[in-house]
Amino acid sequence: MFALRALRRLLPALAGLVLASAAHADTYEVKLPPELGTSPKMCDYAPCAEVMPGATSFSERKGQPPFVEAYKDEGGQKKLLGYVMLSTDITDTPAYSGKPVVTLIGMDTAGKFVGVKILKHSEPILLLGIPESLLIKFNNQYLGKFVGDNIEIGKSRPDENIIGLDAITGATVTVIAQNQVMMTSGTTVAKQVGILKPVIRPQAKFPPASGTPSWSDLVADGSVQRLTVKPEEVGLKGDGPYMDLWFGYLNQPTIGQAILGKDGYASLMSRLKDGEHAIFIIKPAGMDSFKGSGFVRGGIYDRVQVRQDKDAFTFRDLDYVNLWSVAAPGAPAFSESAIFIIRGKGFSAAYPWRLVFLGNKIDKETSAKTFANFDKEYWLADKYVEGGRPVVVKPDPTWLKVWKERAVEIAGFIVFLLAISAAYASRDKLVRRANRQRRWPVNAFKYTGWVISIGFVGFSAMAQPSITQVLTWFHSLLFQWKWELFLSDPLIFVFWVFIIVTVFIWGRGFFCGWLCPFGSLSELLFRLGRLVGLKRFQFQLPKPLHDKLKWVKYVVFFGLLAVSFFSMGLAEKLAEVEPFKTTFLVGITNRSWPYSLFAAGLLGLSIFIERPFCKYLCPLGASLAMPTTFRWFGLKRKDECTSCKACAKGCGSQAIDAKGNIDQRECMLCLDCMVLYYDDHACPPLAQERKRRTKAGQPLTPINGKGYFIPIHQVPVEPKKEGATA
Repeated sequence: MFALRALRRLLPALAGLVLASAAHADTYEVKLPPELGTSPKMCDYAPCAEVMPGATSFSERKGQPPFVEAYKDEGGQKKLLGYVMLSTDITDTPAYSGKPVVTLIGMDTAGKFVGVKILKHSEPILLLGIPESLLIKFNNQYLGKFVGDNIEIGKSRPDENIIGLDAITGATVTVIAQNQVMMTSGTTVAKQVGILKPVIRPQAKFPPASGTPSWSDLVADGSVQRLTVKPEEVGLKGDGPYMDLWFGYLNQPTIGQAILGKDGYASLMSRLKDGEHAIFIIKPAGMDSFKGSGFVRGGIYDRVQVRQDKDAFTFRDLDYVNLWSVAAPGAPAFSESAIFIIRGKGFSAAYPWRLVFLGNKIDKETSAKTFANFDKEYWLADKYVEGGRPVVVKPDPTWLKVWKERAVEIAGFIVFLLAISAAYASRDKLVRRANRQRRWPVNAFKYTGWVISIGFVGFSAMAQPSITQVLTWFHSLLFQWKWELFLSDPLIFVFWVFIIVTVFIWGRGFFCGWLCPFGSLSELLFRLGRLVGLKRFQFQLPKPLHDKLKWVKYVVFFGLLAVSFFSMGLAEKLAEVEPFKTTFLVGITNRSWPYSLFAAGLLGLSIFIERPFCKYLCPLGASLAMPTTFRWFGLKRKDECTSCKACAKGCGSQAIDAKGNIDQRECMLCLDCMVLYYDDHACPPLAQERKRRTKAGQPLTPINGKGYFIPIHQVPVEPKKEGATA
């Protein structure tokens, strides 16, 4: 009853803190005016003056991707101060929530950042765990830095010409994504306005045309590539593709003649000047136009562009040439086509480039349109370039840099997981060496796992798995999976791979009972309570009440999952039913009192009831309990277990029912029942057999794998035959 009263007090506190958090939100899921992303006068809907000190007027959007010029009145004349850009006009880099952080950025005419303002974000950790002020402090590190510098998260490395930025503890993925947003936005605009000069790449030289490859030949050797966008990737429904584009490079004689025919190729080449390049695009299927419905003469084709490294090449009306047909045998029929001319001096066909489709993604929660881009790499095969492809050293993706920087930490974590797994895999040997009074052969490994999990995994590495990750992964599987999003936090990624594998091998109990930081802390508090003399105050809930309350965590899990389909933001707020952020990420003393009270209350309750949160509230445990049904290995049982109550009385998880069956979904794999299973003084069937044999003067044989003494069989002695000699 004490536990029930405590839970009734804690749950209202949780509801109160969720409601209170909404009142203190600044830019979390704030509703932005729809004109912000569409109106030519962007600064009528955004506080541009806040990111460009001294500016008195702003131009309309210009360029592709668009930006705004900022001016200062000086003696009746307008003086250009710099440029203001909206990050979502340029990049759709997602943060950990899967949505971009909408950022307004100011840059002066020298290419230095002069202002940064977050307009909207969807990161629950910055609402419920880490104050938004820390993200503002992080962004302020960019002020005064040149857009062309090598700026990365982490320590500065002057010998490599890298400027480091301090990350936000516990929000690594968010700040890595924000760094990409800042640098991509800044460099893109800086190149358009001439602050950063384009990279001049050596031009490709082509061998003479040879043969007449078919369409399938061109596809096979990579001369024609395909970019497909599914409807669900832009928030729509449909059976066919939203956009299906085939494209390729036309200056190469063999490819150009195969696509256009000899006469068509000769005609196109006669129109191109030195340093100009042509590509073709056809659309066999799709729900939309790659040319854009809003195109006007003198305007820009805003749906497609070419990118080579950090250089972007866009197309105006004069860069368009009609493509009436494709000569290559086997080419698909198409409903839309174009030839586009690349006029940028920095482009070279010898090096890889990407065709980018720029689209609008409809947010399923708000129905608002957000910027999204999809791309496909293209690189001419060796045989089409004289001397073959040049050697290209591609920079490591951001997630790989993080893995390399934390290699030692990751390796140590993997060794720890494998060591504890090896110990549990040897459980049969361990429990045979233990007994009811001497359990250290098992507990030595288990307690070591708890201490390392609490200290290193929880407080140091902050790698406590959470139900929010389950929700994020579930939505990513349904809508759009991005490996980079999950690889950015290596310890969490490694932990989850390990959890998924071990759940199907041994069940949820191995993670929950041996490795979960919060579960380990809760269990350790219970054990310490016994050690300091509080055992007489420790108790279990009555089994009938326990059997009802254990379903609450499943209700919490399915409730969060259901809410996430209507509002992922609200679901992640409600996921504060997990006290993990408060305990490990932020700290109980660093949060507002409702969060601290809730986490401290659960930990305090753990001194008197073994793992109350794990048993009754944990949605993460519930999500892992369901696949536990399909585990490969379970704990052993004897025939007598259906009537014997010895194990059930000592089961801290209360996972053994009246018939002696173990509910593996609730079992924490503490192995106490397995210690009794082989203990001939504690297991009633074994104790009875031991006493019977002792009384009968029979030897005690070893206990077999089924938990019984090996039977003694009388070996008949044959009588000696008469006349036989020894």
